[in-house]
Amino acid sequence: MTTYPLLLDKFKTLLKENTLKFTKQRELILKFLYDNDDHFTPEDIYMLLKKEYPDINIGIATVYRTLTLLEESGIASSISFGAQGKKYELGLKKHHDHLICTVCGKIIEFYDETIEEQQEKIAEKFNFQMTDHTMKIIGLCENCQN
Repeated sequence: MTTYPLLLDKFKTLLKENTLKFTKQRELILKFLYDNDDHFTPEDIYMLLKKEYPDINIGIATVYRTLTLLEESGIASSISFGAQGKKYELGLKKHHDHLICTVCGKIIEFYDETIEEQQEKIAEKFNFQMTDHTMKIIGLCENCQN
């Protein structure tokens, strides 16, 4: 995985290309995603940053705009929950897919070589050039089945 200093340089370049200022608030959002290996709503990120850095003035709009910019650049990725919004994670991890519990919202990451190979075969069968894919399996986690 990319080191934080390299990621920060990439982020600063991205901000400059979009004529945006580099701010401590934006950096905290990036650092949060880098340091936390989970999936978070913008509201989760906002609340956790406000709690951890009470002296830094950060707005929810800054969180949303920064996450959108990070997602558009591939630094972050999201999983959509329809009307419930999106959950974000660092997008530079090794490719993986997701199991999502509809009761508790738990997200389990997994990678399966057989699934990956099958997708490539299907794309080839239909003469389709696959550039990316997202898989999410919706259901009940082990705890919520009981």
